Amino acid sequence: MAGSGRWVWTTFYEYQWDLNYANPEVFREMLEVMFHLVNQGVDVLRLDAVPFLWKRMGTNCQNQPEVFQLTQAFRALLRVVAPSVILKAEAIVPPDALLQYVGVKTTVGKQCELAYNNQLMVNLWSGLATRKATLSTQAAHHHAPRLLLGAAPINYVRNHDDIGWAMGDDDLAAIGEDPYLHRRFLNEFYTGRYPGSFACGDFFQYHPETGDARICGTTASLAGLEQALEQQDERAIDLAIRRILLLHSIIMVRGGIPLIYMGDELGLLNDDRYLQDPEKAGDSRWLHRPHMDWTKADQRHDPHSVPGRLFAGLLRLIRARKSCPILHNLALYQPMWTDNEHVLAFGRRRQHGSLLLLANFDENVQTVQGDLPRHAGIQGRVYNLLAESGSVIHADVDGRIVLEPYETCWLAGEE
Repeated sequence: MAGSGRWVWTTFYEYQWDLNYANPEVFREMLEVMFHLVNQGVDVLRLDAVPFLWKRMGTNCQNQPEVFQLTQAFRALLRVVAPSVILKAEAIVPPDALLQYVGVKTTVGKQCELAYNNQLMVNLWSGLATRKATLSTQAAHHHAPRLLLGAAPINYVRNHDDIGWAMGDDDLAAIGEDPYLHRRFLNEFYTGRYPGSFACGDFFQYHPETGDARICGTTASLAGLEQALEQQDERAIDLAIRRILLLHSIIMVRGGIPLIYMGDELGLLNDDRYLQDPEKAGDSRWLHRPHMDWTKADQRHDPHSVPGRLFAGLLRLIRARKSCPILHNLALYQPMWTDNEHVLAFGRRRQHGSLLLLANFDENVQTVQGDLPRHAGIQGRVYNLLAESGSVIHADVDGRIVLEPYETCWLAGEE
């Protein structure tokens, strides 16, 4: 209830009042704000929580038809005033529903050009906790991405908000996981409560009665770096760095635009100083919104430091991505099963050739069948784009491809 004694609708927080787009004045005011931002030089406008724009009693107030009409109207008017500006949808919805925000049927080319690929993110974190690639592979087969001209997903490891376990219940059931128990396991694992967990995170909006919660924490802390540094365990530090680079390697190869969140390139850890600020203390998302640590930034060129190892590893991935035309967004995506549940595999195929990603989600050496490159369409001598001097792949005496702990390979062919 507002201070005037009238009721207002708030989806997220009491201080965040939802707008009533049934009033044309609201639409005009928001459009004016957009024009102001564009005049400041903004190229991309993010539509925050876009599924919730329109409210209708008796529904869950998400993905209502008017949401897509509003998006089309915003985009059409922006094209008149600033045709180079594009829209990014923050729509944390199931994959089939996500397509609506980049356009389906008659709305192709009339919705947002970009959208967050939330399912990829949560499936990757699930894979690190379970040491298995089965959920990511199952979801990729079940929800194979459809190519849409002029649109692309944003592939990210994390962002400024929480991690909510929005994986598909049908995908979890297909790999033998109970959806409720699996989400509960992930919550326990990434808050460090599960025995043997390497993660340091915290709950966000925990509901004791249902056990439902989301997770907060920087990439480095969730991937085990914070715990490893506290224990001064060099092997654990190395494994944490490998996990961070594995996640970023996968989003670099998956079709779309990879996003690196500020501080992940240096391994910034959780920052609990927000608890000392009364205005922030009740929102655990501030745990992973640290100030930039310029001391660590100065270490980024030191190959013996943690920031230096991470920074160099990310630069290596970026250079490899830039050098490979196969990784254009319009390359065909081919999810693949391997004979090893710990190893993720998918191919990218274009007129320039084919590429196969292999990613080991386990802290132990793993192997997969040696004919995977051929099934991915790779011709000629197979080499690894991420290896120094483009070395041939590492195989054992049985011809199986060998992957070191948390190693990723980008395999391509050379005639």
